Amino acid sequence: MNNVEAMIKYTHQTLSAEQTLKGGEVAIVGAGCGQLDLMTIKAARMVAQAEALVFDSLVSSDILTLVNAQCQRHFVGKRCGQPSTQQDDINALLLKLAQQGLKVVRLKGGDPHIFGRGAEEALYLANHGVRSQFFAGVTAALGSAASTGIPLTFRGVARSVTLITGTKMTDADNANAPTQWQALLAAQSTLVFYMGKEQAVGISHGLINAMCAANLPVAFVTNGGRPNQLVTYSTVGNMGHDALTIKNSGPTLIIIGEVVSVGLLLSQLLADIDDNTQHSFPQSESFEVLYA
Repeated sequence: MNNVEAMIKYTHQTLSAEQTLKGGEVAIVGAGCGQLDLMTIKAARMVAQAEALVFDSLVSSDILTLVNAQCQRHFVGKRCGQPSTQQDDINALLLKLAQQGLKVVRLKGGDPHIFGRGAEEALYLANHGVRSQFFAGVTAALGSAASTGIPLTFRGVARSVTLITGTKMTDADNANAPTQWQALLAAQSTLVFYMGKEQAVGISHGLINAMCAANLPVAFVTNGGRPNQLVTYSTVGNMGHDALTIKNSGPTLIIIGEVVSVGLLLSQLLADIDDNTQHSFPQSESFEVLYA
C-alpha cells in the first residue's frame, strides 16, 4: 500500500455521517488532471466508497485502483472525433443506478463544473428525485499552469483569466466574437481554450480579426499534469500551423497571453541552474576519485 492509499484508508476510517456516500445518492467527483496524487483526498474517499462508478476517458488507470473490486464500472468516455456516449444516455444510466439503491460515483476528468456537464447531470437527477453532491477537482488550466510554470495571472501582465471552450471556435462562430475578444485583450486577460487544438486556425483568425498582435505567445499543453506532458510553444499568427505538428492524441489545452513568455523565461532559467549544477558536481567527484 502506498502513502496515498494509506492516507485515504485512514481518513475513510474517521468519516462522519455527513461524509459518507449514501445508497441511492450520486457523488459527482472531479478526478483532477492526470495522476492520482492530483486528486483531493475527499474526492478519492468518495471513489473508494463507490458501488457503481461511471467514469470518463480522461480518468487515469492509477485512479481506478482506488475502486472496490465489487464495484460496477461503466465507461462513458467522450473524445473528439471518436464514437461517444450520448449525454442523455449517461443521465439515464446515473438515474438507473441510483434508483437501484447503489452508492454512485460519477467520476470526471478535471473539475465537474469546468466544461464537465456536472450541473446538467445534477439537475436531471434532482428532477427525478435523486440527490447529488459535488467534489471539486484540479481543472486542466490549473494543473497545466502548475506543471509548465506558466502563471495564469501575473502582476502587470495578466489581471484575469478566461476559460473558453474551443469546440465551437470556427470562422462562422467567430463572426460575432471580435468585440468580445477585444474586451478580453484590453482587460489583459489570459485566454485558456479547452478542447481547442482542432480549432486552432479558427481561434487564430478570430483573435487577429479582433486586432490581437500576431506575435502574442501561445502554449499548447498536451497531457497536462501527466508524466508524458508535451508543451508546444507558438504565437497567435502561427498557432494554426503549429497545432498540426502535435501528433499526440492526448487532450490539449491552449494558453494565450504574455504569461506564456513568463513561463518560458522561468523554464530557461531553471534549465540554466540544472546545467550549472551538472557542470559543477562532476568536477568535484573527479577530484575526489583522482586523489582518493
